[in-house]
Formats: sequence, structure tokens, C-alpha cells
Amino acid sequence: MIYTIRHSTRFAYSEPVRENVTEVRLNPVSLGIQRCFSFRLSVWPPVPVSSYSDQYQNRIHHFNIPYDHRAQVITAESIVGIRQSQKPLDQQVLDLSWADLDAQVSDSELLEWVIPSDFTEPTPLLEQLKTELAISREMKPFELAMETSYRLFKALKYLPNSTRFDSPIDEAISQRAGVCQDYSHIMLALLRSVGFPCRYVSGYLYHAITSNHQSPDTASHAWVEAWFPGLGWLGLDPTNNKLAGDHHIVIAYGRDYADVPPTRGVFKGSARTEMAISVRIVPEETIIESDVFRVIHDDKDVDAKPATPTYAGSQQQ
Repeated sequence: MIYTIRHSTRFAYSEPVRENVTEVRLNPVSLGIQRCFSFRLSVWPPVPVSSYSDQYQNRIHHFNIPYDHRAQVITAESIVGIRQSQKPLDQQVLDLSWADLDAQVSDSELLEWVIPSDFTEPTPLLEQLKTELAISREMKPFELAMETSYRLFKALKYLPNSTRFDSPIDEAISQRAGVCQDYSHIMLALLRSVGFPCRYVSGYLYHAITSNHQSPDTASHAWVEAWFPGLGWLGLDPTNNKLAGDHHIVIAYGRDYADVPPTRGVFKGSARTEMAISVRIVPEETIIESDVFRVIHDDKDVDAKPATPTYAGSQQQ
């Protein structure tokens, strides 16, 4: 499957800002069954853009707009190819024991994916949910991963704009509603609580005409990958209760959302910020005729002061 992707982000400021330093994580990875054939990032107002790879081999672009401006537009265009999903799971993965998994995790780089991160710290509400969903080592690792995804899918209601990009897991657990970012953080917290190595995946989900995905195709998406000896990383999408496949396009990996926000930045000024995002994912032969922007975050709660850096983030839906 080959996709053409165009992701545009507009920031509008209520008054001029300056020294606007921004990081962008929108370059799809080339790993496993996925290859990024081309990537182009354009920025307005025009400034030089640099890039580097982080500790997880995600490609990060960054730039600074030093002069006064009242708007910023970031557009990422890429062409990505994804082979058919991995071969059918063999019996060895299905029968994997906790002893086998623990043996690989001990004294290895996988330990990082078991330790709680900022958005996946255990809480009393999480422990209550864990008990309610019967998440325990009484199931084998593969069954537990699949059941956690399914039970979380059933326990939560997908509700756009019910949380923010920086919402803790307790917010979605208490209201039993959230978006893909919340589903993924809660699933990570549940699996890590029993010693299961897993990581957060930022990307896109292509919606075929026949699909019944809950998450929209006009925003970035998030899901989880769990580690299985003999197989490697297996993607699970609790928002849609399915295994990740050739409709899931990976941008970046991290411990949680804090490692992989599509855009993150600071500026000097006292402006309020409004952000709008447009995402188009289409088969390569389909022509994109226009962009439709969707306002997803009005940063009313930022108490910005002159010459003080402020933060703007985008939530994954």
C-alpha cells in the first residue's frame, strides 16, 4: 500500500510574537514493513530548518522564527509505502510464557519500556480499572495484550475533545471517555503494571471506505506496540480494537506522548494561540483538491507574559 500524506498545522497569535522555537515530528519512519520514500517540510514565515535523530531514531526537525509574526504554518508532505502486515502469528508467540518474556526484559534495553513514564504513572483510579478489567498475569502474554485492548475498547467511549493533549490518565478513566491518546496511555500503564514492555506510537490511520474506525482521518493517531520474543514489536490499536496493519502509518516511537508530539514549541510574547490542523491521507493515485482545516485547540488557559516562553501542543485524536 502506498500513501500520499499532507499534514498542515496553522498557528494564529492574537498579537505579534517572536523567537518562536519549534520542534516537528512528522517524518514517517523507515522500519520493518514501512518505508518513507520522500518527505518535505515547509515553514511559513520561511526560515532555515535543521534536523536530527533522537534516542529512538525518530527524525526531528526544528527551527526558530526570531522576528515578530502573528501566524505560522507548518506543512509536511510525504510518500510512504507499507507492505502487507506481518506473517500470521505462530504458535510460539501464542504460547509465550511470562518466564520467557521476563528473561528477555531483565538486564536489557527493554527495561525502559516497562518503567512507568510521565503519562503512565500508576494511580488509584488505574488500579481500580485494572481490577475491574481483570488485567493480570493469569493470562498468557499474548492473550493479555489482546484482552487489554478489547476490554479497554469496551470500557471507554470515544469522545473527541473530551480531554487535552496534556491530560493525565485519570481524566479519561474517571469520565470513561477519551481519544486515541488516552486509550494508548491507559493501555501502556496497564501493561507496564504487570511487567509487559510496550511503547507509544504516533502516526496516522488511513480510513478505507469500508472501515469502521472510531478515530477521525483528519488528525494524527496513536496506538501501542508490545514486545514479544521471537516476533518483536506488535502493534495494537485499543481505540479501534484491532491489530495495527498496513493502514497504520508510523511517524515516531516513544515512552508516551511527551516523547513524540507532532509539534512542540515556545515563543516570547503575551499572545493567545489558536491552532488548526489539516491531515489528508490518500492512495498515491488520488488527487488532493483542497485542504479543510479543523480547529482542535484554543489555548485559552495559557497565562503568557511578555518575554516569557509559552507552550503549545496538539492532541492526537
